[in-house]
Amino acid sequence: MPDLSLLAWAALALGAVTVGISKTAIPGANIAVALFAMFLPAKPSTAALLVLLIVADVFAVVFYRRHADWRILRRLIPPVLVGLVLGTVFLSQASDALVGRVIAVILIGVIALGLVQRRRAERRERAGVEVAETGRGTALTQSAVYGSLGGFTTMVANAAGPVMSMYFLAVRLPVTVFLGTSAWFYFVVNLSKVPFSAGLGLFSAELLLLDLALVPFVVLGALVGRLIVHRISRRMFEWTVITLSVLGAVYLLVR
Repeated sequence: MPDLSLLAWAALALGAVTVGISKTAIPGANIAVALFAMFLPAKPSTAALLVLLIVADVFAVVFYRRHADWRILRRLIPPVLVGLVLGTVFLSQASDALVGRVIAVILIGVIALGLVQRRRAERRERAGVEVAETGRGTALTQSAVYGSLGGFTTMVANAAGPVMSMYFLAVRLPVTVFLGTSAWFYFVVNLSKVPFSAGLGLFSAELLLLDLALVPFVVLGALVGRLIVHRISRRMFEWTVITLSVLGAVYLLVR
């Protein structure tokens, strides 16, 4: 077991709880990314967090398996695979500091773009102008851009949350469909990352023991999220997602 201070254990436990909540109620696992990166070496911290994310993904899939939008998920498969490969190559060459800053710049850009798109849509709705459905070409372009960025950012820092959350908000999914689509997306993607991370030598017996000690906190967070999800309004849900995404991006930029 890693030799960590009481403060470090408390922070990691809190991070594990937020992982569970983020999968079943409010996407925001990037808070855990920050906490784990503070108290563990940056690259191994991504492997430790990956195991806990997969545990939480199982709960999310069980709870919301019937609500996924498979049309959107099928569009995302090719660009996400491209992003995973590019992220693996980048991770094998880049320093921890460079990884964090590159991811932060990407996330801030994506969040800013998403906010501009939402602002325009809201203005059109207030003006009584019907918002047309996204055309096939635009939909494919969106999935290609967000999917490749999501694959890249999840591979190098488990930080696809802000990218994919903004994408799922952009296509205006209802809350339960948002959570169901996210659940299946992250479950498949995180499982796909395991061989890449193992090939980079990021797993160790020490980290797996650490994960074993933190799993109960993930389960606790998942159950708490399940209890509160139906008490959250759509508007509060969306702005909580956006706020957590911004905080995660800023942390990666300044750490």
